[in-house]
Amino acid sequence: MTPRGLLSLRYKLVLGSMLSCAIAGTVVWLCWHYLALDSVVSAVLLGLGVCFLLVMWLTRKLDASLQSLEIGLLNLKDNEFSAALHTYGEPQLDAIAKLYNQAAAKMRDERQYIYQRELMLDKVIQNSPNVMMLVDDHQRILYANDAARHLFNKGIRIEGMALTELIADLPQGLRQALASEQEGLFAVHADDVGEVENSDVDTDNLNEAELERWHISRGSFNQNNQQHHLILLKQLTKELNRQEVAVWKKVIRIISHELNNSVAPIASMVNSGRLLTKDQQNSKLQLIFDTIESRTSHLSQFISHYAQFAKLPLPDRKVVDWTGLVAQLQQQYRFRLLRPIVPELLVPDASNNVHQSQVGQDANVYQQVLLDSVQLEQVLINLLKNAHESGSNPDEITLDIRYLAQPMQGVLITLDDAGSGMPSEVLAQALLPFYSTKQSGTGIGLPLCREIVEAHGGHISMKNRAEGGLSVSLWLPVDVS
Repeated sequence: MTPRGLLSLRYKLVLGSMLSCAIAGTVVWLCWHYLALDSVVSAVLLGLGVCFLLVMWLTRKLDASLQSLEIGLLNLKDNEFSAALHTYGEPQLDAIAKLYNQAAAKMRDERQYIYQRELMLDKVIQNSPNVMMLVDDHQRILYANDAARHLFNKGIRIEGMALTELIADLPQGLRQALASEQEGLFAVHADDVGEVENSDVDTDNLNEAELERWHISRGSFNQNNQQHHLILLKQLTKELNRQEVAVWKKVIRIISHELNNSVAPIASMVNSGRLLTKDQQNSKLQLIFDTIESRTSHLSQFISHYAQFAKLPLPDRKVVDWTGLVAQLQQQYRFRLLRPIVPELLVPDASNNVHQSQVGQDANVYQQVLLDSVQLEQVLINLLKNAHESGSNPDEITLDIRYLAQPMQGVLITLDDAGSGMPSEVLAQALLPFYSTKQSGTGIGLPLCREIVEAHGGHISMKNRAEGGLSVSLWLPVDVS
């Protein structure tokens, strides 16, 4: 809309053209009449030249605006939204330029918003522990997140590869689940999945000799007239273990509450009975009181052990004094330490030039692993107690503490003994709550160790040693918080 009181561009061009024609006609008449040109053609050509110059001058702003608009539209076509059009003092052309600039700015903001959303979505997908893959009808991988790359190709990019080639070396259960169209739960042996990429460390212990539970789901959608298939894999073992432990804790709290309500009055009645019968020399009655008191005391201790498992507090993460921790353990149990905890940071080489060794660098990163020292000590005490009860020679019980680099950055603690080891059926259930093969065992020690380690984001595993005995490994990650 033309601003009030101003002529539109159309009228200006019409009036300008009429004026140009009038001026050109006047020039032709004057040249022919006063200059007495011999040729009318020459006069007409002169008039047309004057008319052309006038029209070019009158349309200069229109031409510049149209050229700017064309360049701006070409920029939009190339997804370039940062260019802005200039104004030339012509209201209608300036209005078009302002509308274009506003539209380009809005498109730029929307594009930036969409880009940020896509970046955030990609960040979420890449950091998800679930395996996500997008494949086409030919089973060619179009997109995969970081978990998929680590599961299938040791963290190397797999986009463009064929799914059939990737799953060829996978464990049978995982391979069958991916090759078929099934959905739901399936099981895979844990020692077949995810080998650790660290040739300097024997990390076989990090894989438990038990079944891992996985869930696979699929979905399909059409985009750009092409069919896409989404495959999602989720590791459920930790979640199922967490839910199982939560159920056990709830049961323990209920039972502990009811038993405490019964044990306390019984103990009080025993004391009252002793006071009432203290003048009577009845050995059978005293034996009854002693038996009741002994069993109630044993039951109270039994309840307190289970309550310790049910009421485990969250870890109080701090820098661990590893030397002090080992010294406290050695005061309670005999064992051999395989390597120094905090080696020298600076070591001289053959030329007496001081440099920092790899071992020294490991000493620095020990400070990055934040743990609850009290809970960690409880774990190691339980494991050392089991090692001594296994029949192993105390001198053959060894403790090794070392730092692991990427991809499993953290501290690896390995406790080996030379005892009788564990049968495979016992080994598969040793970490389950309330499972024990000892006559006086409560089945709480190892599950408590597992609960503490997993509360730190770590992993505990056990396996029988080829030379005899048991090997227990704890992996505790660097605290990223």
